Amino acid sequence: MSDALPVQAPSHDSPSGSAKHATAPLPAVLTIAGSDCSGGAGIQADLKTMLTCGVYGMSAITSITAQNTQGVSAVEDVSPSILAAQLDAVYTDIPPAATKIGMVSNARLIEVIGDALRTYQAANVVLDPVMVSSSGTRLLDENAESALTGLFGLCRLITPNIPEAEVLCGLAAGSIDTPDAMADAARRMAVRYGCAVLVKGGHSVQGASDVVAEPDGDVTWFRGEHIDNPNTHGTGCTLSSAIASALARGETLTSAIRDGKAYLTGAIGAGLDLGHGSGPMDHAWRWRVDGVRRA
Repeated sequence: MSDALPVQAPSHDSPSGSAKHATAPLPAVLTIAGSDCSGGAGIQADLKTMLTCGVYGMSAITSITAQNTQGVSAVEDVSPSILAAQLDAVYTDIPPAATKIGMVSNARLIEVIGDALRTYQAANVVLDPVMVSSSGTRLLDENAESALTGLFGLCRLITPNIPEAEVLCGLAAGSIDTPDAMADAARRMAVRYGCAVLVKGGHSVQGASDVVAEPDGDVTWFRGEHIDNPNTHGTGCTLSSAIASALARGETLTSAIRDGKAYLTGAIGAGLDLGHGSGPMDHAWRWRVDGVRRA
């Protein structure tokens, strides 16, 4: 499916004789997340994804991190007041058609986000419950987990991976080890939290296949191909941002997840190789064929 947007040609017959600027419908999407200085995850990955997926990206930064392809070396949270000011600035001027939430490391910042989502009646909220980095660094204060789950009822979709789903379901590590266990965990969370839940299978159970459960009990599998590429830094950020972008463009949840997975598959499959560890993906892979954008 193409996400190219129609553009109105400039007019040169304005009363003043000056040319009018071209205009185009462009849905806006807000990412609320941490900053990754190496560009592979966090708001940097989110904004690259949103641009490629045909929406106007905006950001509210929750934390500044020092990280690269080999791991996270430092994290410093912004103050609750500056996060609240960022959210007010965005929601009162360019209301987003969708909001993506990523890394939020403490309960006070989570409360600020919840207040903003309620005040501005945010639509199409997609939350990636970032708890631990791919290198094993804890990114969410254990005391903040209950605050984070308090946001789930405000979401259209949450996107935990298998280790995160085990934490959220109160299961021991390694408990979700079959496709049926994945689907059961998704159902349990959808009923408990009142939102759709996409459990991602990239942590071995089903390879690149994911399952979504909705509060009404419907379950849908999304099959995906495994790509032999160790450079997968920022996959969770990228997928959730691509899904939020598709929702902002007016797609159904099922279609948005399918489009998001296709975009992520292309970004991994492009084979970008940067850094000395688990490198980033090519978020602009759609522009790499003869310099022409493709769907």
